[in-house]
Amino acid sequence: MDRRSFCLSTCSAALLAATGAHAADPFPNRPVRIIVSWAAGGGPDVQMRQTGPKLGEMLGQPLVIENKVGAGGVLAAQYVAQAPADGYTLLMSANTHLVQKIMQPTLKFDPIADFIPVSSLASSATVMMVRADGPYRKVEDVIAAAKASPGKFNYSSGGVGTSAHLAGATLVSLAGLKATHIPLKGSVEITASLLRGDTDFAFPIAGTGVPQAKGGKLRALAVTSRNRLKELPDVPTLNEVLRNELTVQESWFGLWVPAKTPADIVARLYDATNKALADPALQASFEAGGSTVAPSASPQAFAAFVQSENRKWAQIIQLAGITA
Repeated sequence: MDRRSFCLSTCSAALLAATGAHAADPFPNRPVRIIVSWAAGGGPDVQMRQTGPKLGEMLGQPLVIENKVGAGGVLAAQYVAQAPADGYTLLMSANTHLVQKIMQPTLKFDPIADFIPVSSLASSATVMMVRADGPYRKVEDVIAAAKASPGKFNYSSGGVGTSAHLAGATLVSLAGLKATHIPLKGSVEITASLLRGDTDFAFPIAGTGVPQAKGGKLRALAVTSRNRLKELPDVPTLNEVLRNELTVQESWFGLWVPAKTPADIVARLYDATNKALADPALQASFEAGGSTVAPSASPQAFAAFVQSENRKWAQIIQLAGITA
C-alpha cells in the first residue's frame, strides 16, 4: 500500500469511527428547550418553571424555558411544529391549542397531525362563582333567576375561547339561558368584576376560585372537574347538577414534540417526565396553585386523550356557537 492510499484508508476509518460515535451519543447530549405559550409569571409558566429543574435532572441536561406569547398559544404551536423533530424543542401544550384550531380552521398548524404527545403534566378545573353576599346559593338559583330575566344576566371571562368562556357558554347553552358573555382584558380581572357586581357569575380557574371561596369574598356553586375538589368537598360538580358530560371541563397542560420525532426519543422524554412528576415537592407546589399533577399512562394514552378532547371541545364550541 502506497503512502497516499494508506492516508486515505486511515482518514476514512477515523471519519467512520467519529460518525459512529456521534450517532451513538445518547439523547439528550445538549440542553432541551420547552416553548411556553404563556407570559412569564402566569400560572402555566410558573408550573413549567417548577417542573423544569426536576425534568432537567432526569434528562441529565439543562432545561431551557422560552416564552413565545401571542394569539392564544398559536405562535408557540406554529414555532414548535416547524422545529426539527429531534427532541430538543418541545411545546408546553394545552387544550387551548385544540380550541384555537377548532375556532380558526385556517391556522397554520394542526394540533393532531403536527405533533406527537409525550405526557400530560397537570390539570385544573374552573369554579362557578358568584358574590358571597348575593342571593344565589346553588347553580339552580342562578338558572332560575336568569330564566326569569332573559337577556339581563351576564358572565365574564378572560377572553373568547378561554376556559372561563367555554364553561360559562356550556352552562348557558345546556340550561337554555339568554345571558351575555363579557370578555375582559384578562382572567385576572374576573374576580374584581364579580366583587364589583359587574358580573353575575363566572368560572375562574380553581387556583383563583378556591382561595376566594375560602376567604369568604365569593361563593362557589359548582366545579367543572369530573369529581369534587378536595379543597371544596361540599361544592358539587356541574355534571352532578346538569347531568351532561360536556360540563366536565378541565384545563390541562402537557408536552408535545414535532411529528416524526423518533419513538426512542419520545420514550426517553416520557420516562423523564413521569419521574419528575413523581416528586412529592413538585406535586405539592402544583396543588398549592390549584392544579393536580396528572401524568399519562403512556405517550399513546396521552395521544388518545388529546384526540378525545379534540372531539369534545368541537362539540362544546358547536353547541355554544362560539367563533373566534
